[in-house]
Amino acid sequence: MNAFVKRISKKISKLSPDQIQQLFNQLVEENESLFSVLESISTGLIICDEKWKITQSNKVGDRLLPLKARYYESKQADLQCDEEIWNLVDDEDIASFLQKASNEKKINISEEFILKTPAGAARYLNISLLPLVQNKKLCGTIIKIDDITEKRNQETLLHRMENLASLTNLAASVAHEIKNPLGSISIYIQLLQKSISKARATDEKIPDEKFLEKYLDIINQEIDRLNNIIVDFLFAVRPISAELLPENPVKILESYIDFFKPELNEKNIILKTDFIEKSPKILLDEKLFKQVMINLVQNAIVAMPEGGTLTISAKIKDDKYIISVTDNGIGMDENTVSRVFEPYFTTKVTGTGLGLTMVYKVIKEFGGEIEVDSIVGEGTTFKITLPIPQSEKRLLPDII
Repeated sequence: MNAFVKRISKKISKLSPDQIQQLFNQLVEENESLFSVLESISTGLIICDEKWKITQSNKVGDRLLPLKARYYESKQADLQCDEEIWNLVDDEDIASFLQKASNEKKINISEEFILKTPAGAARYLNISLLPLVQNKKLCGTIIKIDDITEKRNQETLLHRMENLASLTNLAASVAHEIKNPLGSISIYIQLLQKSISKARATDEKIPDEKFLEKYLDIINQEIDRLNNIIVDFLFAVRPISAELLPENPVKILESYIDFFKPELNEKNIILKTDFIEKSPKILLDEKLFKQVMINLVQNAIVAMPEGGTLTISAKIKDDKYIISVTDNGIGMDENTVSRVFEPYFTTKVTGTGLGLTMVYKVIKEFGGEIEVDSIVGEGTTFKITLPIPQSEKRLLPDII
């Protein structure tokens, strides 16, 4: 349409009133057609000028983005609201995201947000900022808003189904684990019964106390083993109760390093750390976070029976908090890596196979992700990615 307007502006002096009216009608039709397209799409669009003031929006954008009443009043009166968009947005996190993008001149970025509907349900929005370019010059910003609630709900449903499948596998594993102690208990009870029955049949003395104690001790040990299996099973299936508070991961790591040092020295393992100098606070449960690190460090120690180097790092990348635990030990093959977080899966001679299951559950409870990268004979890296709260993201330029 811009090219059309330019051509008309050059010839307008030579046109008759009827021709001008005809061209004006054509221009109105094209404008209405573009407006219809804008209103028909399912994505929310809000257009801002170079000063981040709203110049245009579609109905979906007005519905999805929580804007203050004065904006709607101005729009209804066909007036432009003469305020930056972050002053009109009725959500602190979204307003902060937009203002930060303006201050740092960031375009082509996106962020997910969770809002509450009037009914109290969660609404998930993905907000993207795109450059508005005219004549090869940046003249504003397009704010693209996608309602991804259905997608997130589907992911939640899939996650529940995966949990159900995992629970089925877990139950099968428990049934297998229970067979051995139950078999031992059954054997020793039968031996006791035979000894007592034989003594009664031949009028011999019932076996002495030491004999009985030996068998009963074994039975008690197997009962304890059964109890541990049940306790571990309940841990694996019950949701983790985490008290998430703003914590500095680096401070927790630094305070806990001394806990590892004696064992690392004994196993000839060199500890290296690479921590960000000024760390933002992350929502964590300190006790559970420490348990995660204990499990990961213990795994690394076992992977380096001849000694080696353990590296723990904490960095920020792409507005995410990254904690890595790296060893240069024996490494894992692809099959082991793919199953490493499965309950009861272990390559160790001892251990329940639930340590890394716990790590996975805790990190998920923190809203994060954990990945494994391993090469046989070279070593393994466990990488934890945690979200940085929006309030802390505002401080990132100063921190970094």
